Amino acid sequence: MNRILLYLAGFVVLLSQSSCGYNGMVQRDQAVKGQWANVQSAYQRRADLIPNLVNTVKGNAKFEQGTLTSVIEARAKASSVQLNADQLTPENIQRFQAAQSQLSQGLGRLLAVSENYPELKASAAFQELQSQIEGTENRINVERNKFNALTTDYNTFTRSFPNNLFAGVFGFQPKTAFEADAASQRAPTVQF
Repeated sequence: MNRILLYLAGFVVLLSQSSCGYNGMVQRDQAVKGQWANVQSAYQRRADLIPNLVNTVKGNAKFEQGTLTSVIEARAKASSVQLNADQLTPENIQRFQAAQSQLSQGLGRLLAVSENYPELKASAAFQELQSQIEGTENRINVERNKFNALTTDYNTFTRSFPNNLFAGVFGFQPKTAFEADAASQRAPTVQF
C-alpha cells in the first residue's frame, strides 16, 4: 500500500511539475496546422496563376497543344488532392506532393518550350506571369520550410520527457514533415 501511495505521489509531483505539457502540445499542434494552411495557400496561388499563363501562351503563339494540355491536366489533378491539417500522414503528404510535382514538371516544360517562341518571350504579359510563377515557387518553398520547422518543434516537444508520457494519452501523434519528391534528388541537365 505504501508503495502505491509513493508511486501516486511521484506521479502527482511529475504531473504538477510538467503541467503535463498539454498546453504546449496544443500550441505546437495549432502552429503546425496553421502553417499547413499557409503551404496550401501558396500552392493555391500557383494553381490560380496557371489559367492566366496558359491563356497568355495560347494568345501569343501557335503553341504545342500537348504541353498546354499536360499543364491543364496537372493543375486539375493537383487541385483535386485536398489535404487538411488533421490528415497529415506520410502517405497523404506523399500523395499531395506527387500531384504538386506533376504540376511543377508541366510548368517547367511549358517555360522551357516557350524559349522556341521569340514573340512569346517578348510578351510583357508572359514575362509578368513567368515572374509571378517564379515568386510563387519561392513562396511555396519558404512555406514548406516553415512547416517543416514547426513540425520538428512539435515532434521534439511531444517526444521529450515527460511530455511523451502524456502525448499519446491526449491524442498528440507525431507529424510528418514535407519531403522532396524522389525525382528532385537528381540534378537537372541544362543544355545550351
